[in-house]
Amino acid sequence: MKQIYFIINPKAKNGHCMKTWNKLEKKLSQENVAYQAAFTEYPGHAKSLAAEIAGSNDKEKVLIAVGGDGTMHEVVNGMINYKNIILGFIPGGSGNDFSRGFHIPSDPIEALHFMLQIMKSDGHLIDAGKVTMADHTEHYFINNMGAGFDALVSHEVNQSRMKGMLNKLSMGRLVYVYFLLKKLFTYKCTSIELSIDGKKHIFDNTWFVTVSNQPYYGGGMKIAPNAVPDDGLFEITVVHNLAKIKLLLVFISVFWGKHVHFKEVKTFQGSMVSIHSELPVFIHADGEIIGYTPLNMHVHPKVLQVLTKR
Repeated sequence: MKQIYFIINPKAKNGHCMKTWNKLEKKLSQENVAYQAAFTEYPGHAKSLAAEIAGSNDKEKVLIAVGGDGTMHEVVNGMINYKNIILGFIPGGSGNDFSRGFHIPSDPIEALHFMLQIMKSDGHLIDAGKVTMADHTEHYFINNMGAGFDALVSHEVNQSRMKGMLNKLSMGRLVYVYFLLKKLFTYKCTSIELSIDGKKHIFDNTWFVTVSNQPYYGGGMKIAPNAVPDDGLFEITVVHNLAKIKLLLVFISVFWGKHVHFKEVKTFQGSMVSIHSELPVFIHADGEIIGYTPLNMHVHPKVLQVLTKR
């Protein structure tokens, strides 16, 4: 019998996640499901909780994150080196791109029902990306990472009180649009040297580079329509030499994955990537800021067991 653990971020979606957990708790009680729950108290806590749970014994476990993509990111980084654990996710944040990319129901109760049903079998093995920074610190990502303008927008969103206000109105995704427009006309593009499996590419006036393990980011944008999380490859997207007004068209079209038809958008595949820039730019992993360029990354193929409809 697999042990079941939940890690809940009560502050996700401006505290709405705690209401979500209260509903899940009632459902678990009705189903007579035995489980243990832990609540995050500060940034980074989910990572240490996940490591503690994964390393507590050698028994097979199911660890379900309840929160947003940031919560899932921390949980992945805490448990990725343990093989006795299957990872699940119940969307309780404002973006929830993991649930989109891995076909998990958006309704939390439906997602819980799905988790309880599918956990009887083994999880689906998927890839993860490992980022190594210039100071040799390491970070894993499960959705995507980005360098440049999109990371700057993520930084502004994460620091903003506006996100919480809009989350109360169930309009949390609008904060990304607000900061995109706010920073669009002041952002300074830079030259990027991108190495993919040893082949170098130089891009002038680069807005951003995104490296994806699954299609979605930024609260539903289909940044990498062809990304597959278990093929041992990244999908790399580069946007460069693009006028500011035209960038708005790219961000509108990205919700349908049509941005790839712009001549200023280049796409590649690869398993080993390095990014150097003329000017240091922000780096995000799963929407969480982890530092600045330069960096190296590579795929860890089929390293995570995940409960997914894939």
